[in-house]
Amino acid sequence: METPHTRHPRVTVVVPMRDEAPAIGRCLEAILAQDYPRDRMDVVVADGRSTDGSRAIVERLRERDPRIAVLDNPERIVPTGLNRAIRQAAGSVIVRVDARTVIASDYVRIAVGLLDRTGADVVGGPMRPVGHGATGAAIAAATSSRFGIGNAYFHYGREEREVDSVYMGVFRRTLFDRVGFFDEEMVCNQDDEFTYRVRRAGGRVVMTPRLRSEYQNRTTLRTLARQYARYGLFKVRVLQKHPQVMSWRHAVPPAFVAALVGAAGLATLGRPWSWALAALVGAYGTALAVAALVVAREHGLALLPRLLLVFPTIHLAWGGGVLWGLWRFRERWREREWRRVLPAEVTS
Repeated sequence: METPHTRHPRVTVVVPMRDEAPAIGRCLEAILAQDYPRDRMDVVVADGRSTDGSRAIVERLRERDPRIAVLDNPERIVPTGLNRAIRQAAGSVIVRVDARTVIASDYVRIAVGLLDRTGADVVGGPMRPVGHGATGAAIAAATSSRFGIGNAYFHYGREEREVDSVYMGVFRRTLFDRVGFFDEEMVCNQDDEFTYRVRRAGGRVVMTPRLRSEYQNRTTLRTLARQYARYGLFKVRVLQKHPQVMSWRHAVPPAFVAALVGAAGLATLGRPWSWALAALVGAYGTALAVAALVVAREHGLALLPRLLLVFPTIHLAWGGGVLWGLWRFRERWREREWRRVLPAEVTS
C-alpha cells in the first residue's frame, strides 16, 4: 500500500563547504525553498574549517530553519566532508549539492521521482556553469563545449540517457553500503571514481536535463588553471585505480603539452625542430580559432578574445596536471584495486 512516506522518502541534502562565503547563502536558500515536503527533508553542511565567514552564514540560516545541521570536516577536502555528512544523514535518499551551485525549486522532487522511475543507482543533471564578468562568461561557455572539456556528456547533454557520470549526484543511502563511500584520497574527481565503482558493480547512472541547477564557475584564468591542473593530477589516480577507464582522449592533452615542451626545447638545436614547433603551434592555433569562433557565435562574439585565452588555459593546465600526476604517483601503478571505504571504516 502506498503511503506519503513511500511517495516522499526522507531526503538528506549534503553540502561540502570550505570558504564559500559569496555562494553558500544562495545555495542553502535554494535548498530550503524546495517544493518537496518540508518534514521529509533535512540538510547537512560539512564545513572544512572555513575562515571567510561561511560558517557564520550557515549558522544564521540554521537559527531560522532547524532542518540545517552543521558538522566539522577537519580534513577540509570534499570527499571527507561528503562521507561525514552521509554518515550523519537521516534520509534514505542522499542529494549532493555543491556550495557553488543553486538548484531549481523542483530539483529534489524530480530527482526522487527519477530514482524510482528509472531504477538507477545514481541520477543527476547537467552542469550549467554561470560566470560573472567577461572572463567568467567565457569560462562558462568554454566549459560547456566539447573542445573545452571533451565528451563528458553531463557538460553539454540535452537529453535523458544513461551516462558514465553526472554532476553532483543523487543516491539511495543503501548504495554506499554496497559499493563503499567516496574515496578520500581523491581530492578531485571523487565523483568519477565513485560512479565507476557503481557501474563496475552492475549499477546504472542516469542523467536528465530536467534536474536544473546553476554552477558559479571560476572567474579568472589563474583560478581556472589551478582548478584544471588539480583535475589532471587526480585523474591519474583514477586511471591507476581503474585502468579499464583509460581512453585515447585522456592522452591527448598531456601528449600535446609534452610535445609542445619537447619541441620548444629541441627548437634551439636547429631549423627542422623549429619547423616542427611551428607546425604544432599552427595546428593547435587553427583548431583553437575555429572552436572559439563557433562557441562565440553561440554565446556572443564579444567573448571571442577571452575564449582564445580560456581554451589554452584549460588544455595546458589539465595536460600539465596529468604529466605532474604521472611523475608524482609513478610508484603507484601496481595498486590495481581501489580501497573500499565501508561505513565502519570512516572516521567520525
